[in-house]
Amino acid sequence: MRGFTRLCAVLSKASLLLAVVGLVGVILSVQIQVVGRYVFNDTPTWAEALALLLVLYVTALGVAVGVRDAGHIGLESFIALLPERWRRKLEVLIHALVASFGALMAWNGWMWTRLKWSDLKPMLGVPVGLDYLALVVCGVLVLLFSIEHIVALLRGEDVEPACH
Repeated sequence: MRGFTRLCAVLSKASLLLAVVGLVGVILSVQIQVVGRYVFNDTPTWAEALALLLVLYVTALGVAVGVRDAGHIGLESFIALLPERWRRKLEVLIHALVASFGALMAWNGWMWTRLKWSDLKPMLGVPVGLDYLALVVCGVLVLLFSIEHIVALLRGEDVEPACH
């Protein structure tokens, strides 16, 4: 099971790194668009489409890392008031529900990815399905990270954050 925990840690750090790189890409794309519009009076048509595509992946990766680092919205004050035996059961249930949401996100994202893969984005020339592939990536990562939390709870361990 240590291998699974190690895999999740690597995926989380890689996701965080890719999200930062994607954010830099968004900033550069928007800057190119602004400079093109106001300096050269010729807006590059691809810049906005690329920025929007990158925002999808930055968000997807950020959400997944947030789930692993327990940065999502929770009812911590309510859970803290419960007895220990109920607290652990409720935490496992919460992570199981988040895992179910991740699985549904991945499944539906995959259906949309396949459906839209043959359509091309006119400004970038890439498949429209790439937009929906971000849901698949996020869903799979959320599912894996939620399973990691469940296993850690059952073993009485903590999950180490990605930025540690």
